[in-house]
Amino acid sequence: MELRSNHPLAYGSAALPHSSGSAPGSALPPVPSAQEPSGEGDALRESFQQFVGQTLFGQMLSSMRKTVDQPAYMHGGQTEKIFQQQLDQIMVEDITEASADTIADPMFELFTLRRAG
Repeated sequence: MELRSNHPLAYGSAALPHSSGSAPGSALPPVPSAQEPSGEGDALRESFQQFVGQTLFGQMLSSMRKTVDQPAYMHGGQTEKIFQQQLDQIMVEDITEASADTIADPMFELFTLRRAG
């Protein structure tokens, strides 16, 4: 179920920036080199942060929701489940924007070192 069409992961690897020198069908974008403008490196870092944040926080929130049972009274049924998923998606995006860089930046540095070497 897609909640937001402007989500960076909504279109799979098509949302990641690719340069003209990347291999066709390659899921990973090329590592920005010293000759490339830093805008591509920033876009790659942003995509990496979004992926790490959405994956980590999304799974964490999903696991937390599974531990809580439905209330005995006043449960909204299927409608509540749908709106709860939408609320969770918004919360994950906000948490990702606020704090994903603390987790994703060290991982991004290791990722770029590994790809450059």
